[in-house]
Amino acid sequence: MSTVLISIFCPDRTGLIAAITGRLFDLGANLGDTSFAMLGAGAEFTSICELPAGIDALEIEGALEAMPELAAAQISVRSFDLDSAHGPAGRITHRVVVSGGDRPGLVARLSEVFGEFKANIVRMDAQRLPEQGLYITRFAVSLTERADACLATVANTAGELHLTCHIEAA
Repeated sequence: MSTVLISIFCPDRTGLIAAITGRLFDLGANLGDTSFAMLGAGAEFTSICELPAGIDALEIEGALEAMPELAAAQISVRSFDLDSAHGPAGRITHRVVVSGGDRPGLVARLSEVFGEFKANIVRMDAQRLPEQGLYITRFAVSLTERADACLATVANTAGELHLTCHIEAA
């Protein structure tokens, strides 16, 4: 068995996840950590997959390239040599949502705060909602030390930027 990292970027369309994951299933790939996001009018799909014996990265890439749903896609399938299991830093302890008007450097500043407290950002998503005048940033973090101080500093930083901050324990 081998482990690969599959990365796909293409125009977004309905049924895309079903088409990709269905094809991978047909090929015998076992999905591990997987994410999907719309990025503007595009879509990004990323997955760590275990492949059965006899199937290699080139075969997976060719099968994906042959799909009509991925006709205009950028597809990469390459060996994944890191451990596919999460360590302790991958355990999400808190979810933080910061929202309000868009500010230059917003994601950088909030990320710096987490770094100062040795918090690991496990997932991050930022989305601009112009029709509502909002920019929403969601963090899933692993806090192992000084969690209360870290979260208070994140909330204070958001407040200084005139943003709202919602925090929940995972």
